[in-house]
Amino acid sequence: MTDTTARPAPTGIVDAHHHIWRAADLPWLQGEMVPRIFGPYEPIRRDYPVSEYVEEATACGITSAVYVQANWPLDRSLDEVRWLRETHAETGWPTAVVGSADLFDEGAAEVMRRQAALTPLMRGTRLQLHWHERPEFRFASAPDRMKDPVFRRNIASLADLGWLFELQVFAGQMADAASFVDDFPDVTFVLVHAGMLDGSEARRVAEWKRGLRLLAERPNVVVKLTGQGTFVHRVDRALIETVADTCLEAFGSHRCMWGSNFPIEKIWTDLPTLVSTWREVLSRRSAQVAQNVFAATARRVYRL
Repeated sequence: MTDTTARPAPTGIVDAHHHIWRAADLPWLQGEMVPRIFGPYEPIRRDYPVSEYVEEATACGITSAVYVQANWPLDRSLDEVRWLRETHAETGWPTAVVGSADLFDEGAAEVMRRQAALTPLMRGTRLQLHWHERPEFRFASAPDRMKDPVFRRNIASLADLGWLFELQVFAGQMADAASFVDDFPDVTFVLVHAGMLDGSEARRVAEWKRGLRLLAERPNVVVKLTGQGTFVHRVDRALIETVADTCLEAFGSHRCMWGSNFPIEKIWTDLPTLVSTWREVLSRRSAQVAQNVFAATARRVYRL
């Protein structure tokens, strides 16, 4: 039975998914805007420094934060980590780092070993695998890139590093993703943006729910409740309730964690609105559920 007693959100929120950047490091922010998965993005075509993020985050009760790679050129993956090392030394933020490497290249394992040697902040890597029939929604060149043998060898190397992999796929890719995850039982996979529900049509929601349940059957998969404004370009409480309820039912709160996805979500909202909406949605649940989603799961998964 759902506990409907309202409770305050826990203190010490962990933001399990955010970015900071210097626009000059990101070619995708420069030049003419092109259609992208999150729509028009003029408001973020600028520097988003750690000082701005920390001011916004701490005002909302965020005390720890996991930086997730922001699509620097892959040949600058080490530069990204060096910059984050310097940023952390100066400010204490971010608390942990998920980097990037060209996982379709034979040299990626060595790049990741060098990243690990640069800083103990490293926790894992992300290479976006999501593919969609709509070109502006896709990142990968094909829906089944996770079957590539070089990619799979590089994923296998994560176990030796003690790193996780941030798994970003659409519902139509989740069956393949479940088989992929099965082949690497010693690696933790973090399902990004709760599996990227891209529409409200009954067929799409049903496909997404089936895929989530399939991945939830794999004990080495956890899920991030992030990025729910990506396709609707607003803070949509009904959508957040659907995502929260579905993920909590499938994974349990001990495998669910919240993240801001700032500054991407900053295109259409401010951080207090985003945090307060999630607090309200989770207030229908027990205090322990809220604690897990807002902090405990991320602290365990990212070893904070």
